[in-house]
Amino acid sequence: MAAAPPSYCFVAFPPCSKDGLVVIGKNSARPRDEVQEVVYFAAAAHDPGSKVECTYIEIEQVPKTHAIVLSRPSWLWGAEMGANEHGVCVANEAVVTREPASESEALLGMDLVRLGLERGATAKEALDVIVALLEEHGQGGNYYEDGSSCHTFQSAFLIVDRNEAWILETSGKYWAAEKITEGVKCICNQLSLTTKIDAEHPELRNYVRSQGWWNGDSDFNFSQVFSLADDHLACCSGRESLEKQGGDVSAQAMIDVLRDKDSGVCVDSESFLTTASIVSVLPQDPSFPCVHYFTGTPDPSRSIFKPFIFVDDVKSVPKVQSPSFGNDDPAKKIPRFQEKPDRRHELYKAHEWARSLLENDQDKGQKLMRIMLDLEKQGLEAMEDILTRTEVLDPAEVVDLFYDCVDTELKFFK
Repeated sequence: MAAAPPSYCFVAFPPCSKDGLVVIGKNSARPRDEVQEVVYFAAAAHDPGSKVECTYIEIEQVPKTHAIVLSRPSWLWGAEMGANEHGVCVANEAVVTREPASESEALLGMDLVRLGLERGATAKEALDVIVALLEEHGQGGNYYEDGSSCHTFQSAFLIVDRNEAWILETSGKYWAAEKITEGVKCICNQLSLTTKIDAEHPELRNYVRSQGWWNGDSDFNFSQVFSLADDHLACCSGRESLEKQGGDVSAQAMIDVLRDKDSGVCVDSESFLTTASIVSVLPQDPSFPCVHYFTGTPDPSRSIFKPFIFVDDVKSVPKVQSPSFGNDDPAKKIPRFQEKPDRRHELYKAHEWARSLLENDQDKGQKLMRIMLDLEKQGLEAMEDILTRTEVLDPAEVVDLFYDCVDTELKFFK
């Protein structure tokens, strides 16, 4: 059985976070050569009886989908992480449980991220969407763009809005969830739920009793029942760094944790790399906008986080979108993944050049990195100003925000 990639998700609520903010961070550890793109989809109305084509299967569409922004492996329909116009954020983790994940094509955990965001206006609504679809369609299929081997996993999710977070962990169609409203929480590629369970599949306990995994006499501990080993408790090494911030966890503090290679949070191994990262800041006061920072490029220690705010008519950013191959895409043909097309977008290619410079000419590379970090700092300060000012945000001020940040980054690379 394949090891799950060591990704990390964090959420910090007051009193650990500053200024009444909920702060979320996620590093997406994926195969080293996989490209992630950042894509925006406007809210949309859909005809009755219409279908939506997910990565592997087609399912019933809903009458209305919310506006969403996603960071996703560019070969698939779903996403590793993203947010919607209502301030809901969802991130996915691949996990291994004692129940083998299905190779049969169904919904990927990453499809469920997107479906939860498109259909849920609160964290709890998104959770309800995900577990209902899990019950109806199941989860399964190859997690990687690999024609030689099928890599399958179960799914865990961090689902957050301005008021609460839900940690949802699944095995097949069975699931359990814990509600979080304060402090710091981390999930990774190991099960973390223990005896505090606030919602669960109605047949969960009967099912594990029928499998002989739990006798019904002891406390029901989800991780102990479903984990292959007893290593589920030592999951998150970045949590301590955030807790040490006291009540000052900010976007910058979360970015610093995501960049930390010594702790293992920023993955750079032979097989896996942090291929993209996101930090979201959700003010608990709904009169302020949520801010979502995306890298769109690998390795956050060599990337910069660029802000995005939902407003009407957000300008699309083709320079962080991979080329489309339509029905000729090897991911859509059966058998799948017989070829690997070049999915690199313009920012990814520029970032490759910058990475080469960092490795081959340290002086020039460090100078470039200082310039880029200064650019990032300006963006963080501008967003902090928006989140602390008294006047209402003018949408025209931020409609081109993410586009301009990507454009400026590319100009520095050139």
